[in-house]
Amino acid sequence: MNNSIFKKVLIIFLIVSFTIPAIVFGQNGNNTDSKSKKSNQNSNSPHADYEGEAPAFTEASVHDPSVIRVDETFYVFGSHLAAAKTNDLMNWEQISSNVSEENPLFENVFEELEEAFEWANSDTLWAADVRQLEDGKFYMYYNACQGDAPRSALGIAVADDIEGPYEDLGIFLKSGMWDEESPDGTIYDATVHPNAIDPETFFDKDGNLWMVYGSYSGGIFVLEMDPETGFPLPNQGYGDHLMGGNHSRIEASYIEYNAETDFYYLYVTYGGLDAVGGYNMRVARSENPDGPYYDAEGNAMSEVMGEPDTIFDDRSIEPYGVKQMGNFLFTRELGESGTGSGTGYVSPGHNSIYTDEDTGDMFMFFHARFPETGEMHEIRVHQMFMNKEGWPVVAPYRYAEEKLDKLNRKDLIGDYKFINHGKEISADIKESVTVSLDKNNKITGEVTGRWKKTGHNSAELTIDDSVYHGVFLRQWDPTSESYVMTFTASSNEGVTIWGSQMESKTDEETVTDVFNDLYLEETVISDLTLPTEGVRNTEIIWESSNTEIISETGIVNRPEMGNGNAEVELTATITKGGVTEIKSFNITVLAKGEGQLIAHYEFNGDLENSANNEDFGSGTITGNRINNEGGVISYTEGVVNSAAYFDGSSGILLPNGLISSNSYTVSLWLNPEELTDFTTSFFGARTENNWLSLLPSGIGNNNTMIWSGSNSWYDAGTDMKINVDEWSHVAFTVDEGDLTIYVDGEVRYTGSDFPNIFTTTSGHFSLGVNYWDTPYKGLMDDLQIYDEVALTVEEIEQLAEAK
Repeated sequence: MNNSIFKKVLIIFLIVSFTIPAIVFGQNGNNTDSKSKKSNQNSNSPHADYEGEAPAFTEASVHDPSVIRVDETFYVFGSHLAAAKTNDLMNWEQISSNVSEENPLFENVFEELEEAFEWANSDTLWAADVRQLEDGKFYMYYNACQGDAPRSALGIAVADDIEGPYEDLGIFLKSGMWDEESPDGTIYDATVHPNAIDPETFFDKDGNLWMVYGSYSGGIFVLEMDPETGFPLPNQGYGDHLMGGNHSRIEASYIEYNAETDFYYLYVTYGGLDAVGGYNMRVARSENPDGPYYDAEGNAMSEVMGEPDTIFDDRSIEPYGVKQMGNFLFTRELGESGTGSGTGYVSPGHNSIYTDEDTGDMFMFFHARFPETGEMHEIRVHQMFMNKEGWPVVAPYRYAEEKLDKLNRKDLIGDYKFINHGKEISADIKESVTVSLDKNNKITGEVTGRWKKTGHNSAELTIDDSVYHGVFLRQWDPTSESYVMTFTASSNEGVTIWGSQMESKTDEETVTDVFNDLYLEETVISDLTLPTEGVRNTEIIWESSNTEIISETGIVNRPEMGNGNAEVELTATITKGGVTEIKSFNITVLAKGEGQLIAHYEFNGDLENSANNEDFGSGTITGNRINNEGGVISYTEGVVNSAAYFDGSSGILLPNGLISSNSYTVSLWLNPEELTDFTTSFFGARTENNWLSLLPSGIGNNNTMIWSGSNSWYDAGTDMKINVDEWSHVAFTVDEGDLTIYVDGEVRYTGSDFPNIFTTTSGHFSLGVNYWDTPYKGLMDDLQIYDEVALTVEEIEQLAEAK
């Protein structure tokens, strides 16, 4: 009955069952206030001053955002009953975040939508859509879904005010009725019938109302609706099939009519929504609202679906549709302006579109995750343009009040970071390469071809016999913190390319920039990453004064315990063209230490470290993120005397450097009041991109686990989940890459090749909070941290006997 097909869907769908309060992050996910160099620009002034200060952004989190404009305010509604609003498309205010009795969109959502929750066997709401109809009221198309099966209910709630409260009008479509008759009169079959979720309503050019919906299962469908009631017109069953089927990973449909081209555009997202799912946005078009829809090569999208009996057959669908955006990273290389690794997205998707009727300006709204920051996601808005062939192309960077200017050809010449989004459905991140748009209209560098400017700002690029049409546009680059020239273009093969212009530099300036940017930790305990290349292929050659301690490739051999620390001079020779500079670093390599109890936080009314170690002092209270101020920690009865109580908006920042080896032990008692996905209990990080997190409730199967983000994900899931309102002893040991997790003294996980996170003496550590996720709510007691030693099974059992 197809139910087994959907068990893997649970792993993906449950990932979005968490939501994050409004937080401030940069476009690449780094915690920042976007520098906030100026106050918000006047919303009546639609375009930025390209010579002015940095634009300001305020972030919010709404998964699957569907946009509606009311007067001068843009609202987005999405999954989990999350909503946010903005007046300038840059600074967002969170309205709601999760399905709860406190959600302001309903007086009591559990009572109001009881029938939908009962049918779906779930209290989770998926992507919502709100539309204002002729009576002036606001109609919310809500949907509840079981998650591990396409058992869903789709209904309407109505409100006089866009922000609610909404009152239910009832369910009008269901799916997942196994062995029963479906709305089209046949027995429900998930390979051909839809999953009744992800609704989006739209008006065609004649004023008729439609709804497009569906996900995985039998694909995407469209129904004609009654513009007076908001309900479907009678006798349509599930409506007309537009694309997808056989459980192919196609969802998040959105249709908009464009008066300029006289086409209807069907936007969808392929792949899986989580950070490793390869979510990517695509578009097709039709002369009619109910299809048929075609891609740029003329392929009929109604024929695009997976092979029968193949779970999530991405290979069959990935050649079709115009791919607008997938995983990408405009990398920041050594010696370039700015900080961090660059600007990019992971699994961007589930977009909606807004076109200003007066100006014709087009905007794409979507959610995005970010490289090496886990499942944290935020709203993003990018401007869009119609290219010469009538296909929408998306600006490479988020909207910052830029506009299409009349451009001078000379401003377009130079080096660019270049992204080719391809057609793949993959978790791989497309990293930028360097190309040049030369004076003679040639494209040189990592790709070759020809380019030209047509009209005021139109772009035409020919690469490998493919012609790409798009626009040149000056945008704000958050990595370099400057306005740069960009281009966006797509081909008749449905491939999108982007470019972001680099600052012009002489060889001497380039070498100096690499020299200034080159940095090494002064004290190390593990292998070093010695870069051999900087920006624009600058060469770096290393020499070591003692290769037995630090090799010229960065391999570190620590002195044995008792032999004292070692001092090594590393020298970098930086060369580009005929320019050379030399930079030296004096590195202290710490001798191997004796394993010891580094920290013992008993929480007996304070945050004192009772371990006999003068190097590490008390913890400090922090707010809802590891580096936010505020927060309150109280104390109550614990396992061993008293325990610390975390209120769900506070955490504890521990001293830096508690762990500085690849052998260590962490032991603590947990009594969670709530279990929310991704919430950390113990968190440690060398940087925001190199970290580990002990999750009481983890990803996918929701088991208690250790999660790590480094060069790749490491998911160490136990076979169980600790209970709410009950004390559990949780400990883990790392022994030169061998990881063991214990719950109540019992081994629950063993694995190898765990990443070496703490390679310096400056790691950051916290309890209950990290850089991204919902804070911990509940009790913790008796935290013990051992460095340079992984305790034995017997020793862990003794720690667990305290209860």
